Amino acid sequence: MADEEVLQNSPHRRVVRVGDTVRRPTQPWTPAVHSLLRHLEEVGFPYSPRVRGIDEQDREVLTYLDGRSGAQGWIEAADDAGLVSSARLLRDYHDAVAGFRPPDQLSWFTGQTGLGDGEVVCHGDFGPWNIVWRDGRPVGLLDWDYARPADRLHDVAYALEYLAPFRDDDESLRWMAHPRPPDRRRRLELFAGAYGLTSLTGLVDAVIEVQQDGIDQVRRLADAGCQPQAGWVADGYLGELEHKLAWSRANRHLFE
Repeated sequence: MADEEVLQNSPHRRVVRVGDTVRRPTQPWTPAVHSLLRHLEEVGFPYSPRVRGIDEQDREVLTYLDGRSGAQGWIEAADDAGLVSSARLLRDYHDAVAGFRPPDQLSWFTGQTGLGDGEVVCHGDFGPWNIVWRDGRPVGLLDWDYARPADRLHDVAYALEYLAPFRDDDESLRWMAHPRPPDRRRRLELFAGAYGLTSLTGLVDAVIEVQQDGIDQVRRLADAGCQPQAGWVADGYLGELEHKLAWSRANRHLFE
């Protein structure tokens, strides 16, 4: 096999690049994710990796999306142009996935199967770190492991937690690349408008609900022995998530 370039090497998740492909460990929900990615390829959604199968080491093989992502994504998304581009990317994805009806036998990481009324398969992890940027614009969307059936608002609220952001000034400046304390209400309005929402009613509540759901999912996956969630719980990460949720509840006036 060609040389492997290590992209991520955590204890439970080694991700490598081989030529123009990425190789990642499979999960029980990988068949559902591959079904989603194949749909996106069929409808011509240009931002998702393409499925190229499973290799001899039982790793999924996806096309490599070239550009800036990870920590660099925070820098791109901190200004107005990046914020608006992120919202439009999310709307483009939701429009592309609207016609997708996953086979009933496929299960997502939540354990869900099928779709409820009004649901689509959300990306589930739509944050700046998973957007690929090139020349100041989004060119790709990574890491589909947490795709799940939900209302579109789930993805919107999840994105706003990090893009508004629902974080204190210190974290916004140190970790989220903001040059000054963010005008959270304004950023929420910009994102919602670029996505195409006609009302902000209930949006702050939706973010808080998504934060609580994230805590519940981490606890559930940890109890099932899944990694990295089991390690997160052992390291006290649930307490950190609960602290962030408490901040959102105490500071909702910054967004309303």
